[in-house]
Amino acid sequence: MRNPFFDKSEGEFSTMENGRVDFPFPYQAYNIQQQFMQALYSTLDQGKVGIFESPTGTGKSLSLICGALSWLTDIEERRKKEAAALLQEGEAVLTTNTTESSASSSSAEPDWITDFVQKKAERDLVSKLKDEELKRKKREERLEMIRNNAQLKYAMKRKSCEDDEAFKLLELSKEEPTEGQGDREDEELIVAEYESDDESKTRSKFNGAEDDTQDDLVEEHVAKIYYCSRTHSQLAQFVHEVQKSPFSKDISLVTLGSRQNLCINEEVRRLGSIQRINDRCLEMQKNKHEKQNNEEGVKRKRNAAKTVCPYKKASVMQQMRDDILGSVHDIEQLLKLGKETHSCPYYSTRLAVPPAQLVVLPYQMVLHEATRKAAGIKLKDQVVIIDEAHNLSDTLSCIHSAELSGAQLCRAHSQLTQYSDRYKSRLKAKNLMYIKQILFVIEGLVRVLGGKVGQNPQSQATQSGTEMLTINNFLFKAQIDNINLFKLQRYFEKSMISRKLGSFVEKYAGSGVTLHTQSTSNKENRRTEGLNRYLQTLQNNQSASQVPSSDQQVSAEAEKVLAVSPMMQVEGFFLALTNSNTDGRVVVQRQGALSESIVKFLLLNPAVHFAQVLKECRAVIIAGGTMQPVSDFKQELLFSAGVGEERITEFSCGHVIPPENILPLVLCSGPSGQELDFTFQNRDSPRTMDETGRILSNICNVVPGGVVCFFPSYDYARRMISHWEASGALTRLANKKKIFQEPKKANQVEQVLSEFSRCIQRCVADSSGLTGALLFSVVGGKMSEGINFSDDLGRCVVMVGMPYPNIKSPELQEKMSYLDKNLTHSGGRSPGQALIENLCMKAVNQSIGRAIRHRGDYSSVVLCDRRYSRPATLAKLPSWIKDRTSTHTTFGSAFAALRKFFLEKKQKPV
Repeated sequence: MRNPFFDKSEGEFSTMENGRVDFPFPYQAYNIQQQFMQALYSTLDQGKVGIFESPTGTGKSLSLICGALSWLTDIEERRKKEAAALLQEGEAVLTTNTTESSASSSSAEPDWITDFVQKKAERDLVSKLKDEELKRKKREERLEMIRNNAQLKYAMKRKSCEDDEAFKLLELSKEEPTEGQGDREDEELIVAEYESDDESKTRSKFNGAEDDTQDDLVEEHVAKIYYCSRTHSQLAQFVHEVQKSPFSKDISLVTLGSRQNLCINEEVRRLGSIQRINDRCLEMQKNKHEKQNNEEGVKRKRNAAKTVCPYKKASVMQQMRDDILGSVHDIEQLLKLGKETHSCPYYSTRLAVPPAQLVVLPYQMVLHEATRKAAGIKLKDQVVIIDEAHNLSDTLSCIHSAELSGAQLCRAHSQLTQYSDRYKSRLKAKNLMYIKQILFVIEGLVRVLGGKVGQNPQSQATQSGTEMLTINNFLFKAQIDNINLFKLQRYFEKSMISRKLGSFVEKYAGSGVTLHTQSTSNKENRRTEGLNRYLQTLQNNQSASQVPSSDQQVSAEAEKVLAVSPMMQVEGFFLALTNSNTDGRVVVQRQGALSESIVKFLLLNPAVHFAQVLKECRAVIIAGGTMQPVSDFKQELLFSAGVGEERITEFSCGHVIPPENILPLVLCSGPSGQELDFTFQNRDSPRTMDETGRILSNICNVVPGGVVCFFPSYDYARRMISHWEASGALTRLANKKKIFQEPKKANQVEQVLSEFSRCIQRCVADSSGLTGALLFSVVGGKMSEGINFSDDLGRCVVMVGMPYPNIKSPELQEKMSYLDKNLTHSGGRSPGQALIENLCMKAVNQSIGRAIRHRGDYSSVVLCDRRYSRPATLAKLPSWIKDRTSTHTTFGSAFAALRKFFLEKKQKPV
């Protein structure tokens, strides 16, 4: 007799035979949006990996939301029906088998045993189905109660208000440390006894504090979609789109973020840096853990009361979790809700992950395994949507790479030595052994850079040069190949030595490059003279430099070096060295002084970390506004991760604008007939620079409003603008449009954009004098991504030259060599050469995509370089631009087309 219980594997359901035709949408969807949602629905249903391209302005976010949530709603309904049918059939089979069993005689023992085993399996499966159905009903009933029972919400809010006084009393009850407290106060800084190296153990007493909140609040994970993007602002924008969608009332959504974004404890928020915030939060949890142990009867000497976080209480976090699931909140709304309920948004959102249907989170929480586990994210059989994924390969490489300077290594060695010396008599033998190993490895890293620990890194000279090593060769060179880095990494994780050392440094300010600090002055916030000189030198050199991209980085690095212990970075580097020897390289850069020399781990194979996401997930969607060229995605991230061609689907839609609203031009020569060749050999010639100035001048004559001109690098932009200043071309440009330049500091971008916008609005309004504004920007800079130059702000985008990466970069050369050895050659080009082309065209596509932001917008795109006319290069443009691009060997025909385009728009406004 057929047994229905074994016809399908557990958790497996048949795909839907017919895809959706109609999708809920807040307004009448465009045809391309309808096609996008249908393709998305089909990809999710078939469990494939989809590469989706939808230009900005085509409603990509809404299409993702409505297509994906329609599929999620349908699959849940289908699973519910199948489970009910399976349960009904199973109960019927049990009844039939019982009847047949009683009617027949048990003549032979094997038949009786077989019958018993089969019935037990059937009963177990029926019981499991009943349990799952009961859990599902309880979950749905609770969500319904949260959404509809306003009285319950108000009652909980009143209770929260009544608790307010107790909350304030708790804040006031913090006792000041008493004199004579001495070393008892340092107990929290001591690494607990490290009992075992058994790799099979998954928990120890070191990480208990972080997991205390999970207890009985954790639920099973329901079917869900993980949506991730690059920045919190992009995530907030996506959440707002969900709130406007037809699913806003029925979907349970949770937004995840870092402690820095979600903490509402002002005492902790004031610490500023994310590392110090994390350390303080975990320390407060440990204090709470110890307090609970004391209350259970463990008698200890009376110490000063340790601060615990008043927002991390199970009852209020459970209520906030329910509020989160009941309606859609963005980060700002979560912070407001947390303050109202006196509940921690950071941990409440994590409690909401298992029952949530849509989880919105930053890239690294999905792509980095350790962060994924810490956040409680389980990808098994779930859907992941990675938006703004044009730089996914670079993002993966960046997340899993690590870098240390000689100054950081010396500081880490000094601090850990001070820590070990201070608490030597109180640390267990195994802890001392591992600390010595860490110090030994750090000494080896400093030795590779040509220096010694225990001396001022600023005063130690090193022989300049760059060396590229495999992981194994680097370990041999540093003489640390006899150290088990996997055990060291496990010790870092379980002992939390990095965080304890950070607390030690923050408390005693025992930083610097000397080996020891005097105990009488430990509490003074001292800095070494040599390190100060080193940081001051960096700042002075940077202020004299004209390259704006590094200014902010140096400032941030200086603050980081002074504010926190670098041991967390050391730990990250140790982890990087545990990668496979073939998947990465170590770059050793000696730059004259030990303090400025760096050792860097470079991940060459990002697929090794992406493979786990692809393997666990039911389906993965890689989406973006400009995904071309997609060949490197497939080769480097999918094929290399073991994904077959049959599992990959591609979808690219056109733009919603009519064809006559975009005018892409390739210029092969300028007004005087000078060929436009911005190769390294020709781009600095005065003739090329003069011709570029004449092109811009002509463009500014006919283009109204704003013109955005992108240069391939900051250095080339500086040289070009300096040449124009000397020749008078810049003055001629300024007579037509007011000139703006991309600012040196990121916090000045908003101000420049506001002034740029106001200038254009004034010029358009008065129709006299200047015709608008001209903005000089840089490909890959602060204004080439995430900035919208819509309508009059970007009537023309000019691309000067082709922004190829620096081919002389050792990192890039090693990456090209790795690809050439491990990927197949196609199209007559090596994978390394294809990488260079793709990096260039990705940057171009991102920059020219700043214009045309909605259906009624119009703009022109001028590509100034004859190399853009090559068929292979044109093929890498987005299809909606490529199909409308015309190549002009002479400037006259291009200028005539440009003038005609804007005359028509002036006579017949869109």
